[in-house]
Amino acid sequence: MSAGIAVARRGAVVAIGFDRPEKRNALTAAMYGAMAEELGRVEADDTARVVLFHGSREAFTAGNDLEDFMERAPSGEDAPVFRFLTAISGCTRPLVAAVNGPAIGLGTTLLLHCDLVYAAQDARFSMPFTQLGVVPEFASSYLLPLVAGYQRAAELLLLGEPFDAERARSAGFVTAVLPPDQVLDAAWAAAQKLARLPKEPVRLTRALLKSAHRDAIERQLRTEGQHFRRLLKEPAAREALAAFLEKRKPDFTDK
Repeated sequence: MSAGIAVARRGAVVAIGFDRPEKRNALTAAMYGAMAEELGRVEADDTARVVLFHGSREAFTAGNDLEDFMERAPSGEDAPVFRFLTAISGCTRPLVAAVNGPAIGLGTTLLLHCDLVYAAQDARFSMPFTQLGVVPEFASSYLLPLVAGYQRAAELLLLGEPFDAERARSAGFVTAVLPPDQVLDAAWAAAQKLARLPKEPVRLTRALLKSAHRDAIERQLRTEGQHFRRLLKEPAAREALAAFLEKRKPDFTDK
């Protein structure tokens, strides 16, 4: 598959790889659209039992490609990024992730929706939404307090500062921290193990684990999205983008 996404299949496991190495796998509207379509195909294929997300050895993803994101700023729930968020939220298959290097923005919030996450010792996580003049996305403002507790989630989301793999594990959304060259193999092994189990009990167990929070997650996705789209047009987000392009620190004094 093109558009910066590489899809591979081993048996009943479908792997979706972020594949823009020249941009540290930064995500574009085209990539979101391609991933949403692939997840739709997975849902329609009863022989596809598990989805595995991965980047490269150097980077999981640098988050949104800011230039592309502002040129194609999402204006509604039918935008590619929101179609991808909806597809992940509604996915009935187990989701496994292999994380090497930076996992920024959605690269971190995606993991809150995954069932098993394997991270390299050199993985670095960040949710710099306030620093970019916007709010968290992907229902992370609901899911992160749920797994990490309010105070820890508040620190990570309000300050938006980077943190390492051990802190991500202690926050509750990383399954295991491994040497970098073992991460992808471990994720594949776990995905294949899930795929060998009877599919209905696996899907029902996953649904039961998530059922108590499904409605709240859907509400938070919509609410976050409304705030996110509005704030993209505000001075703080414009200043953050200008500062990024001009390679300087943003000035939010009057914003």
